[in-house]
Amino acid sequence: LPHLQPLVAAAFPLPPILGGRRGPLPRLPSMAVSLLAPVALAAPRSGIRQLRSRPRSKCTGIGVDGIGRPNVGASNVRCLSGADARYSRATAAHRRPDWFVADGCRRHRTRAAAAATADPKLTFDQEAGGYTKAFLNVRLTVFLSILVGYSCYYLTRNSLTFTAPAMVATASLGLDITSIGVITSIFPLCYGCSKFVSGVVGDVLSPSVMLGGGLIATGLVNIAFGASSTLPLFCMLWAINGILQGFGAPSCAKILTSWFAAKERGTYWGMWNIAHNLGGFAAPILAGTAARTLGWSWGLWAPGIIALVFGSVILLTLKDSPEDRGFGPVEQTKQVVVDPAKSASENEQAVEKQPSLLQNLFQNVLSNPFIWGLAFTYFCVYVVRQGITSWSVFYLIKEKGVLDAGAAALRVSGLELGGLLGSLVAGRISDWYIATSPGGAVGKRIQVVMAYMFGVAAMLLAFQAVPAGYPITQSIIVFMIGFFLYGPQMLIGLCGAEIVGRRSVGASEGFLGWIAYLGAANAGVPLSLLVQQYGWNAFFIALLSACAVGILLLAPITGAKSHIQRSQEQA
Repeated sequence: LPHLQPLVAAAFPLPPILGGRRGPLPRLPSMAVSLLAPVALAAPRSGIRQLRSRPRSKCTGIGVDGIGRPNVGASNVRCLSGADARYSRATAAHRRPDWFVADGCRRHRTRAAAAATADPKLTFDQEAGGYTKAFLNVRLTVFLSILVGYSCYYLTRNSLTFTAPAMVATASLGLDITSIGVITSIFPLCYGCSKFVSGVVGDVLSPSVMLGGGLIATGLVNIAFGASSTLPLFCMLWAINGILQGFGAPSCAKILTSWFAAKERGTYWGMWNIAHNLGGFAAPILAGTAARTLGWSWGLWAPGIIALVFGSVILLTLKDSPEDRGFGPVEQTKQVVVDPAKSASENEQAVEKQPSLLQNLFQNVLSNPFIWGLAFTYFCVYVVRQGITSWSVFYLIKEKGVLDAGAAALRVSGLELGGLLGSLVAGRISDWYIATSPGGAVGKRIQVVMAYMFGVAAMLLAFQAVPAGYPITQSIIVFMIGFFLYGPQMLIGLCGAEIVGRRSVGASEGFLGWIAYLGAANAGVPLSLLVQQYGWNAFFIALLSACAVGILLLAPITGAKSHIQRSQEQA
């Protein structure tokens, strides 16, 4: 079998002392060739293509993705010298690869070499022009994991709200409404700070571990809360719950940006955003019913047990990115230039060098003026959102003559439903807009946000103008307020993730979330004082002003490009 000799040598390069690299190739015994030939013939074409190489003097770069992972997918193989690398038996027979691969977690080169010889799973179907069926099936399970997981976060977040009446009615606890207010007031402060810190720290941690581990921890806190009986312990546990709740959103954002390309990300981000609504819908049914029928403790225990179950499943099964499941990345990769004059170890250190947490935060997030524009717009959006959520029932009772809180709550119950539909439509429209017209992807999503903000302002004017005797019209207007309001809430977070790239998604989402909750805090006491001093007309003027300021802040960003687009232009 002498004709198999070069093929075997290509798949199994010899050390220099045996004539491998830089040395003449000795003739292998026929028995060795016979044993190794089936293995070499079974090697995939993509693996052999990656084993071949150019001489070191011609190598100008290596292929890695946006966070430094190796390109091992067949659809992503490219010649490292930039030329058309054709298979040469003479070259493959006496040279090992002259390139190296380094990923963002500083794994050894031996893993990259093993990945090169392994049979990678295909992400794209070249014949059909889309994703492979295997990749779509895996990605569907990933999406369902983050959707259900974040819904469970909302379940454990809202459990106290619907258990509180049963706690106040339990005489042995000695709690009143003021005590419940003290407990709940701690949560937003801890949650806002935690979302910022966990987003920054999460850029160097596994998002799947953060998502699943945080869900397990918040479930344990709910169970411990249900077993407690004193106000100081209640306050401490609910503060811990606020800290743990901050792990959810940044983790999901990182997973979404890894598994979904920019052309489709808006649609799936909008679909994931309905987790807010699903969790908010399930909380009163599960926690409220359990507290009323089984006792107040079960209002916390039932959501806690569910969080433990789903958190464990996520921790054991969810993967951070397609590369962790053996697929290629969904985004086009960027080229990292390697200096041929330097040694391999020097080039490897240059590629593996990653910024620290603070460097990542300041260089990639806080130094970006577009991020600040998005953050202050987020502040305005949350002022409007929290203002409508907190004060619309009081407005209907005081100004529109609604008899009781139950009837008023029924008229505003469509806010969340409208938000669910608005998020889905906003994501789909932004994807369609990007696909059908050239220009910056982030800027096009911003234009959709601006259109939605005009819609919010129009619905606020209609809500104020509609007479008291039209309950159905009021319900429809509230539904449309939710429709136009939740679209910007979803898209601004998406724009913040796309404008900084995968390496800094957590820090970006954490910073935006922190600023957003500062806006929500300003919709509480400040708006209540405004209503007391100047009436409800001042309330609507404040919300309309927030819409106008948000639109003005977004105007300079309408041409912004995503991180992927900027990387492609620089390549």
